[in-house]
Amino acid sequence: MESLRELYKIGKGPSSSHTMGPERAAKDFMKRYPEAERFRAVLYGSLAHTGVGHLTDEIIRLTLAPRPCEIVFDFDRTDLPHPNMLDLEGYRGGDLLGKTTYLSVGGGTIVIEGEPATRQETVYPFENFSAIMQYCNEKQCSLEQVVYDFEDEGIYDFLREIWRSMQETIRRGLATGGVLPGKLNLARKAKTLFESVDDEEELEARERRQLCSFAFATSEENASGGTIVTAPTCGASGVLPAVLYYVSRKNGYSEKRVVAALAVAGLIGVTVKQNASVSGAEAGCQAEIGTATSMAAAAVGRLYGLPMNEIEYAAEIALEHQLGLTCDPVMGYVQIPCIERNAVAALRALSSVELAHVLCGTRKISFDTIVRTMYETGKDLSARYRETSEGGLAANFKVS
Repeated sequence: MESLRELYKIGKGPSSSHTMGPERAAKDFMKRYPEAERFRAVLYGSLAHTGVGHLTDEIIRLTLAPRPCEIVFDFDRTDLPHPNMLDLEGYRGGDLLGKTTYLSVGGGTIVIEGEPATRQETVYPFENFSAIMQYCNEKQCSLEQVVYDFEDEGIYDFLREIWRSMQETIRRGLATGGVLPGKLNLARKAKTLFESVDDEEELEARERRQLCSFAFATSEENASGGTIVTAPTCGASGVLPAVLYYVSRKNGYSEKRVVAALAVAGLIGVTVKQNASVSGAEAGCQAEIGTATSMAAAAVGRLYGLPMNEIEYAAEIALEHQLGLTCDPVMGYVQIPCIERNAVAALRALSSVELAHVLCGTRKISFDTIVRTMYETGKDLSARYRETSEGGLAANFKVS
């Protein structure tokens, strides 16, 4: 399994696979062909269908500037090794210097076709979450200790920085009003939600709205191209920060405890990346929001001090009940239904923890089983519902 450093990335939205991944690809290509005078980028699959709304073309041009880059959207090719594929070509005069094919596999991670070292260095010697739990039982250690045992010595400070960045994003989002960029003219709602809390309302209703405002805050920052943390992706970046911010504020948990929760959530995320996908273009929104909800549920379980089996069960419940969730961004923007989805998922994460705490002794399904099921379900989804904006809300919504 990969390092948590490959899961949690601080960067700009609106999409880890469509913005951060292509940006990494363009930077890599410039290093390969520094003498190139101009470039040509061909986008395929989901990168072609939703690239404009996800700012894929803009980030590639910006990264390669001041040298010009021609962007080509290929909507026809279907024999792709991954739905997020792009070719980059470099030219000097009239001569082609070279061409490289990149796959943006989710969470900002890129794979270079035809090169053996396409995956990041393995940090964790585990195939699945059951193996992680077995290690914990044998060593009599906590889940977060697995992270501290196998990552480099700077991982704690890295997670602290991730937590600080998450908090800064929420605060910015809560303080900002106006309209999100793009043709949808969608109003930002985080500030309105946060300020609408009425002291005369029932406590539970006030707290639910507050939690949702935190998720909206990060998601709206992401949709605006602001700085966020992939958790595990840009499109699902609002869930984990929202529940951590909400629960830690409510209960006064220390930074050390929140960092431990981030570590546990990270183990859930890298397990999904290892055995399935966190890419909406590959497995639908269940891969993004579903994984984010699982990570958030596991984090809350750790904050509450629940035993390992209850944490695993909470993560399983959270993902199981997102199975089949489609990725259908309206006009290609990470706005509708993405932003509200983050808020609903944050609520679902808390509910999953409550159920797991009470019902753990009756469980039948493991987290590893649901991860495998999610991936199989994603592969069976029509391409219309895997980040192409050709089905679902994207097909039925009409701009008024």
